[in-house]
Amino acid sequence: MSQDLHKEVQSRKTFAIISHPDAGKTTMTEQLLLFGGVIRSAGTVKGKKSGKFATSDWMEIEKQRGISVTSSVMQFDYEGSRINILDTPGHSDFSEDTYRTLMAVDSAVMVIDAAKGIEAQTMKLFKVCRMRGIPIFTFINKMDRQGKMPLELLAELEEVLGIESYPMNWPIGMGKELMGLYDRYHRVVEQYRVPEEDRFLELGEEGDLKAANPLQDSGYYQQALEEIMLLDEAGNEYDEQKIQQGELTPVFFGSALANFGVETFLRTFVNFAPAPSAHEANVGNVEANENYFSGFVFKIQANMNPAHRDRIAFVRICSGEFDRGMSVTLTRTGKAIKLANSTQFMADDRETLNRAVAGDIIGLYDTGNYQIGDTITNGPKQLQFEKLPQFTPELFMKVSAKNVMKQKHFHKGVEQLVQEGAIQLFKTWRLEEYIIGAVGQLQFEVFEHRMRNEYNSEIIMEPIGKKIARWIREEDVDEKLSTARSMLVKDRFDQPLFLFENEFAVNWFKDKNPDIELTSLL
Repeated sequence: MSQDLHKEVQSRKTFAIISHPDAGKTTMTEQLLLFGGVIRSAGTVKGKKSGKFATSDWMEIEKQRGISVTSSVMQFDYEGSRINILDTPGHSDFSEDTYRTLMAVDSAVMVIDAAKGIEAQTMKLFKVCRMRGIPIFTFINKMDRQGKMPLELLAELEEVLGIESYPMNWPIGMGKELMGLYDRYHRVVEQYRVPEEDRFLELGEEGDLKAANPLQDSGYYQQALEEIMLLDEAGNEYDEQKIQQGELTPVFFGSALANFGVETFLRTFVNFAPAPSAHEANVGNVEANENYFSGFVFKIQANMNPAHRDRIAFVRICSGEFDRGMSVTLTRTGKAIKLANSTQFMADDRETLNRAVAGDIIGLYDTGNYQIGDTITNGPKQLQFEKLPQFTPELFMKVSAKNVMKQKHFHKGVEQLVQEGAIQLFKTWRLEEYIIGAVGQLQFEVFEHRMRNEYNSEIIMEPIGKKIARWIREEDVDEKLSTARSMLVKDRFDQPLFLFENEFAVNWFKDKNPDIELTSLL
């Protein structure tokens, strides 16, 4: 790899933003895009009357509900770095999409609501980051509202998540009394709600303000100094190696909605976020600076542009350099594919991409070649990156077309939405009636909405409730074992499985059929 290309790869910062719903993740994403010069004004997610929606929420249902239900990708340049942000759904019903997205990033930004602290979904996503050893940067949001005390929030990070923390800045006051941020790293004070030219105040050697300022006489400023002294004496030491290993999280306080503390966060993050790292594969670790191109499909999205009925495969480039028109091998099938139609993203805005390097996320127009988890490369033909997680669904619905004359629309819609990986398709053993399974209820609502709006197909959904899905070997299939408590079905690859009514039904089946092995996905 040439020096220039190596330098280019090192400038890539590819990260996901994770949080519990309503912690301010999408607002945070918008502010980062603002500093990247990508958008002129940040839309507020809840500002439905104004018609301003979050740039990263492109799907119609997201605009209606004011939530993110699909991962979106945004790219921009900032101070010599190429930033790739993957904004993930916060809602737990979409955790599978988020988990796969976390396989495609080099670091994560965890947004926490200062009033609520660490919530259930944050905990789940944090565990995935820990499992992969991804460096985590924490932004404690909504400091312009009354919330938990900063020291309490740090204690929560360490006790609940089991990760050491180092506050890069410290709030001066909170809520209506928020006066500013004491930036420990840059040694400045960032004042809140003052003219731009007065915003930053330099600190002297003793940590006091260099110039006379009313802030210095404030009780909140004195309290902040005392707490910082406590952190200096008893807090964790700053350790860059621990940050890179995901054992220490740098913590930033601020308010995304008020755009306070966000730019300082971005500037510091760009300095410390890791460049593209190696990815595990069946041929050993694939380094970003390998001479050949390689990448994997972590997401497939249909109808990002409903007018064109397109389908995009999102690819994380793991090594080398992408050039439009290059030929690669899809290693799952051994098929040679020419990458002629490629795109880069700004949520739903796209432009043709001619070149990209390791660390970048690119979109490939897909006519049905790709599946989630596919590896493409012009290097070793047997190369296969580690499998992406797929979850065993827990909720199931029978689904059929309301209008039998529109079966073509119905089948096309089901097939394409299933290939995105959010829902899974099953068929009854004999009649091949469609059953869809999902991890959460909201997935069904999104499915119904998209079938109607994107495929012009009204559907009938009949709940069959919560089931336990367990796969069996083909040689063990016996239709006599199919009952109301253990329904024999097949998945979209025609693999047989049972949908059990409950844990009791699973155990009863095991007792009666000890020779039949039952397996789950995850």
